[in-house]
Amino acid sequence: MKGKNPQSGMIKSPKALLAIAKAEALGDACFRYILTRIKPGVTENSIAAEIEKFLRDNGSQGLAFPTICVSGVASNEPHGVPSDKVIEKGDFVVLDFGARIDGYCGDMTRTVAVGEVSSIQENVYDIVLRAQEAAIAVLREGVGCDFVDYTAREIITKAGYGPYFLHGTGHGVGKKVHESPRFNAMSGHVLAEDMPVTVEPGIYLPDKFGVRIEDLLIVTKFGAVNLTQSEKRLIVL
Repeated sequence: MKGKNPQSGMIKSPKALLAIAKAEALGDACFRYILTRIKPGVTENSIAAEIEKFLRDNGSQGLAFPTICVSGVASNEPHGVPSDKVIEKGDFVVLDFGARIDGYCGDMTRTVAVGEVSSIQENVYDIVLRAQEAAIAVLREGVGCDFVDYTAREIITKAGYGPYFLHGTGHGVGKKVHESPRFNAMSGHVLAEDMPVTVEPGIYLPDKFGVRIEDLLIVTKFGAVNLTQSEKRLIVL
């Protein structure tokens, strides 16, 4: 008798993929809404609460994970927790959140600027975006997950920020927001059609700021379908 494919659980049914796509579409709608609420003087906690209220009010059945909204120096924590810190002019604000539809998760991250940005902020943002776009470009059935991680990490490393990319490049998504496959240097997984995965490189500078950009995609034989439609060019509010 043939053994079970160890990657079979990473490949989702059409029904599951539709639920994930709906969850991510709700995330996009939430991002458009929350851009109208972020301004100097509001707190991280208030923005996180508005994100969660919007998701629930518009059909999310709970949350995929606790919402992240961190700003300024606090944005250099990859898994930072919202606080009563007031968002200020010149801050980067990292937003990481996800809806849950029919038991399946969405997941997206955007980093936006408030009021103004410095040249180093613009440069770091551009590096992260280029790394993310390069990693997305290599997604397709048969590609090793370690290669996806390498593709993003090489760009960040060559730009001089390798030590500040503090996590893997992405992960699978399903009923849990973090599932296999994993994009890191040690991963032995190979991409297959109908795997939903995130691509989320980041740079986190101590005592300064952080940037992360994350999309949720479905792997196909010829590339990947990006479920996340929110703007990725740097937004200055």
